[in-house]
Amino acid sequence: MDGTTDARLVAGPQESWYLHAVFKEGTRLGTLPRDPLTFVEVAEVVEVTTVRVPSGRLIVDSPWPEDTDPDFKTRAGRELAERLPPGVYRLEAAWTTGPYEFMGEDFDGREVAAVRLCVSPEQVVSWEMALSVSDDIEQIRPGDRIGFNSETNMGCFADATAWSTLTETFCKFWRDSSAGRSAPRETESLLGGWFERTSDESHRADLVTFCAESSAVVWLGRTQSREIAAVVVADGLHPHAVSFSSAL
Repeated sequence: MDGTTDARLVAGPQESWYLHAVFKEGTRLGTLPRDPLTFVEVAEVVEVTTVRVPSGRLIVDSPWPEDTDPDFKTRAGRELAERLPPGVYRLEAAWTTGPYEFMGEDFDGREVAAVRLCVSPEQVVSWEMALSVSDDIEQIRPGDRIGFNSETNMGCFADATAWSTLTETFCKFWRDSSAGRSAPRETESLLGGWFERTSDESHRADLVTFCAESSAVVWLGRTQSREIAAVVVADGLHPHAVSFSSAL
C-alpha cells in the first residue's frame, strides 16, 4: 500500500466519531430527531456469530435477487476491491436504545445501529468508504456516498467465491412466493431473527445477513499500518436515526 487514501473516500469528523463510538457500550450517540430530549445510547455490543471467508474476497450487499428479474436469479454481489486475509471473522452488532411513546404505549426503541466484521484486534485509526471491484474512483465526486442498495432493508457479509450457493435460498424464496408457494426460508435464524445465516460446506464459507437501510455505506477501519481491522455498516448514521447535535 502507498499509505494514502483518496480524500473523497475518507470519513468526515462526525462519521469517524460515530463509527468509533457506536461500539462502546454506554455511549450517548445523540438524540432522537423527533424528540431532542431523549438520548440514543449504546445498550450493548454482542457477538452474533462468525463468518467464514476462505477466499479473502468479501461481498457486502443485499442477498436478494433484483425484484425486476422475472426469474429471480442470483445477481452479481458488490464485492469489495480490498482483499482480506482468508479466515474466520467475528461478526458483532451494536444495539442502541432510544425510548419513545406511541399511541399510549412505551417502547425502548432497541435496534441494531451498526454491525462490524472484526478482521484484526489492532486499533482503528481511520475510516474510509469501501470501493467495490466495479467502482471507478474517478467517477466519485466529493460528498458522494457509495455502497449497496436494498429495497428489502437487508444486507449481508459473504464469501464471494460461494455467492451463488449462499444466496440461492433467497432466490428460491422469491420464486416460490411468486408462484404462490408459501415456505420458510432455508436459513438459520440468529438472535431471534435479527440475523440469518446460510453456509456452503463445499467452500467452507458463510453468508450472514443484517438489517440495512435501502442505501448503505460500507466502511473500512484501518490501523496505523494501513491494514484493515474492521468492515462496518452503520444504519445509525442515517439522519432519521439520530441527531448528533447533542453528542458532539
